[in-house]
Amino acid sequence: MGSLPLVVENCHGILQVFSDGSIFRLDNIDFNIPVQDDGSVIWKDCPFDKTNNLHLRLYKPAAAATKLPVVYYFHGGGFCVGSRTWPNFHNCCLRLASGLQALVVAPDYRLAPEHRLPAAVEDAVCAVEWLKCEGLSENPDAWLCEGVDIDRVFVIGDSSGGNMAHHLAVRLGPGSPELDPVRIRGYVLLAPFFGGTVRTKSEAEGQPEPLQNLDILDRYGFLAFVHICMATTCFDKETSD
Repeated sequence: MGSLPLVVENCHGILQVFSDGSIFRLDNIDFNIPVQDDGSVIWKDCPFDKTNNLHLRLYKPAAAATKLPVVYYFHGGGFCVGSRTWPNFHNCCLRLASGLQALVVAPDYRLAPEHRLPAAVEDAVCAVEWLKCEGLSENPDAWLCEGVDIDRVFVIGDSSGGNMAHHLAVRLGPGSPELDPVRIRGYVLLAPFFGGTVRTKSEAEGQPEPLQNLDILDRYGFLAFVHICMATTCFDKETSD
């Protein structure tokens, strides 16, 4: 009679990887974060990659006086957790749309360890290509038909989303010519998630936070870059030593 699989990696209970390669994701998370929606912004969800069942959320001011620029927002989560539906990201996009008077596009992307990097970056490219397709379409999404300026697009990336924004900038280059008629004018990286084998000064000397510390960041990095089978191998090695 075989033994039950054991937990190899545990990310706050939201994501758990087991020794047999199986994965558990917590669906009903108690965020204890109220949604700050005063009605000044309307929003809706749209599919952008049917092959991978990926969706994005569009936000726009309920009453816009000028033509709206487009702001992409890629959420954080160490490439392993997170969703456009999480209330902290949802609140952020509501504020961006209202404060910037912009159409905000918040895509989801495939998560590790089921989908290792560069899957998330590929999905980011797919998300901006969606806007290009809409711009060239004879029957675009109703929210893009008028009052939106796809010649003024900006990309904001938070944490792992900042890493993705960086790679988008490198791939697409100045002015994003391959996305014509879409033109990306700038990128904003919010505490971008980059890592290496050598600790930076801030990593070595900074004060740990309950949810953002080197241990959990290392776990995210391992799960995003390394195949899940390697996690099983490492666990087997540790138990045999």
